[in-house]
Amino acid sequence: MATTSYKYFEPEILSRLENFDLRARGIVEGFIAGMHKSPFHGFSIEFAQHREYVAGDEIKHVDWRVYAKSDKYYIKQYEEETNFVAHILLDTSESMKFGSGEQTKLDYACLMSACLTYLILQQRDSVGLVSFDRNVKEYLRPSGNPSFLQTVLARLNETKPAEETDVGSVLHELSTRLRKRGMVILISDLLDDLDKIFGGLQHLRFDKHEVMIFHVLDHQERAFELDGLVRFKGLEKVVDVRTEPRRIREMYLNELKKFTQRLREGCDRHGIQLVEVDTAMPIEQMLINFLISRSGK
Repeated sequence: MATTSYKYFEPEILSRLENFDLRARGIVEGFIAGMHKSPFHGFSIEFAQHREYVAGDEIKHVDWRVYAKSDKYYIKQYEEETNFVAHILLDTSESMKFGSGEQTKLDYACLMSACLTYLILQQRDSVGLVSFDRNVKEYLRPSGNPSFLQTVLARLNETKPAEETDVGSVLHELSTRLRKRGMVILISDLLDDLDKIFGGLQHLRFDKHEVMIFHVLDHQERAFELDGLVRFKGLEKVVDVRTEPRRIREMYLNELKKFTQRLREGCDRHGIQLVEVDTAMPIEQMLINFLISRSGK
């Protein structure tokens, strides 16, 4: 793989993650393809379903009879290929372009998405990528082909934050599109209506998906360590504000505390794993801490 053209490809970070795996905690349906023991019996060669061809899929799995009838490429999936499926939901709304250091929240989230994609493909499971703001911008259907990482990296290269966000509506929409239950990984700053977000999360949980959230905030959004007269530039149609941070720091931190407390309580109530992410933490350390917590080590 040519690494120079991929902004979010970090071999050094990936090498530190190779001894870890991301295990599904819920029941995995079908025959084992990766590392998730199935509670059901079946044969790995049993045909399961068709799905649309995505870049990186092997041509040998194309169903040419279906192509002759529909003039569209479809892949034959077998039971062994339909077990552990993860969907990474990447928030690319305008608020994600904020960054007080070298990386924006979106840069951090994209690198995280690349690392998780690599990790899941390495353990021979399937992963898809959804980018969204107030709507789904792009939906890369899940694939278990190792070359799918290049497709994901290419898409991440092109990602640019622009619009407002509507996390709740997007979650509801995706709930109707994700037919096979699996793992849903939401990466977002969640700067939106929490009631609507929990409505969408509830929908996913009702459909038996395992859900986890990486709540990504810039270090200054968490610490608010600013001095002097500062102009805060409004994002997602919020007006600019000029003020002295020391005058509003206590009030801001109290509001942030209330927000995060509601978020934690809601996630606990719905059985959702919440990972609070500060962009000041090296991404490999954050992911290693997360993977260790999942493994119970």
